[in-house]
Amino acid sequence: MSLSQSLESLKNFDFNDLDVNNAGIWPAPVKAVLLILVFALVLGGGYWFMVKDQYLKLEQVDSREAELREQYENKAHRVANLDIYKRQMEEMEETFGALVRQLPSDTEVPGLLEDITNTALGSGLDLQQIQLQPEIQRDFYVELPINISVTGDYHELGAFVSSVAGLPRIVTLHDFEITPVDDKASGSDQLSMKVIARTYRYKSGGGE
Repeated sequence: MSLSQSLESLKNFDFNDLDVNNAGIWPAPVKAVLLILVFALVLGGGYWFMVKDQYLKLEQVDSREAELREQYENKAHRVANLDIYKRQMEEMEETFGALVRQLPSDTEVPGLLEDITNTALGSGLDLQQIQLQPEIQRDFYVELPINISVTGDYHELGAFVSSVAGLPRIVTLHDFEITPVDDKASGSDQLSMKVIARTYRYKSGGGE
């Protein structure tokens, strides 16, 4: 029987006459169609229940692979630059050590007060007050405030501030208060400046 004859007989066949119990005697074209339908259902079900899950797992693995690759590249970059990081750390430690050495110890504070006094007098100022205040405890250092009161003209005050910034020990100036000296009789251009100088002492052990 040719393919065209099979299709023609299948077209004229009444599927309502099919008896499942007598499937063995069904016409060959009907059996072929049924086989194709069963194969399609098995293939579709296999894809839905098995292949589709595998595709999802594959996508997850691909995503994980990209993440691991990025982590590997980052770690490889760190390893490749490890020597550079070590040198930078050594330089930072040296810089930190140099800064720490600029922080006065307890025994050097009187000498620092003398340096500030000489700086004020050397700038032509009239030193009214220089007084060390109670220490302020910080995380890894101790702050030492110093109240300073001087009088002089504008240029002398500027010279004093610049000279204090150039001291070998770390000293910062805060809370400036500058007012004219009330001396109408002499017509003076003198100014009065009150300022808080803060120096710092390293707190060894970081927690005393």
